[in-house]
Amino acid sequence: MFERHRSFIAEGEHVESDRHSRPVSAARIKITTAAAYAVAGMVHLVTAALFTVSLLLIVLGFRTVVQPLVGLMPLGMALAMRPRPGRLNPDLPTLRGADAPALFQLLNDIADTGGVRRPDTVQFTPDFSITVTHFGFRRKSCLVLGLPLWAAYPPQQRIAAVTHALAYTAPHNVRSRAFVATALEALTAGSETMRANGNAYISWNANAYAWRADDVAAGARRFNIRARTSEWVLWMPRAAMAATARLLLRLTLPALQSAQLEADDATARTASSEAAVAALNDQHLARAICLEVHRLVIETKTLSRNRSAATPHGDFWENVAHHAERLREHRGSGRSSDPDALTTAFDVTRDPFDALRMARLTDTPQHRATIVLNESSLTRIANELRLPEQAVLSKMMRDGIAVT
Repeated sequence: MFERHRSFIAEGEHVESDRHSRPVSAARIKITTAAAYAVAGMVHLVTAALFTVSLLLIVLGFRTVVQPLVGLMPLGMALAMRPRPGRLNPDLPTLRGADAPALFQLLNDIADTGGVRRPDTVQFTPDFSITVTHFGFRRKSCLVLGLPLWAAYPPQQRIAAVTHALAYTAPHNVRSRAFVATALEALTAGSETMRANGNAYISWNANAYAWRADDVAAGARRFNIRARTSEWVLWMPRAAMAATARLLLRLTLPALQSAQLEADDATARTASSEAAVAALNDQHLARAICLEVHRLVIETKTLSRNRSAATPHGDFWENVAHHAERLREHRGSGRSSDPDALTTAFDVTRDPFDALRMARLTDTPQHRATIVLNESSLTRIANELRLPEQAVLSKMMRDGIAVT
């Protein structure tokens, strides 16, 4: 539902990262945050006003014909812009505290050390990422854990990645607050709902001498005219929603950058400065790891014909970890048997803001790790993740891997 939301975020962050390669001032953060709250409040007020006007037109003018029909238009816009409570992805394996006590003990310790909210659930994806989402009217938190990243990172870097994800959605991140987040999600979903359907046109190329061909051609023309008219009618509110969403993203970006820096500090205090730097640096392994996962999936499906796609492959994630270790060795030595391997594995054009984050973590006083996993904890967590790993692997065997 919120693919458009993520594309708006990516666009806004790319533009702003070119303009700001240093931390923004506290005064600017306060001003832009206040403006973001004003825009979000305007969105909620407009939604409520549209809903109220539509009900008045329909109820008070129920005996007439025109008023209820007119009231359907603001009602449709209000429903398109309604706040939508998030929900868990039913296609992803989900764990709660009773399902994985060792994993949730680690997550709770990380959250308590960073002074942030504990996650209520954990879901597992085939993506190279770790994020926090919210679901339900009470906006419970869900840690969305990408197993390729979990397999590629050493244990201490896993703690760093989880700490950063949890600290990043703390209350100082404006986009994670319910008031602004629901407005942004409503704008994104409303803009996507009002997008025109590219298949809503009829192409009539029948023989002119066919029976009643003129009538059918005239009907097709009338249908296409109505489709174009409705498309133009929907274009104005859709463009307004998209522009407001981009404005809201731009206004919340200074606070978002500040939240990233604060999350970096929390990561350094929890997992150590060395692990925080390594985890940030290894983000550039994403494409190389996804390519390797894609290759392993294809290899497993084509060469292991005697094994079902639903059959678990115990060495799959170990192979991903070994590949990540080889990439780190190539990066450290600066050489590779493949001349394009390093270019493929690591992005040589680092984002200016990422370079700033790396410099802050390197130049500030170094911290030792507050949380360190021993072998027994690692073994218990690995056993608890065995079923989710098999479920994600089965999903990848069925659906494949998207490599960008």
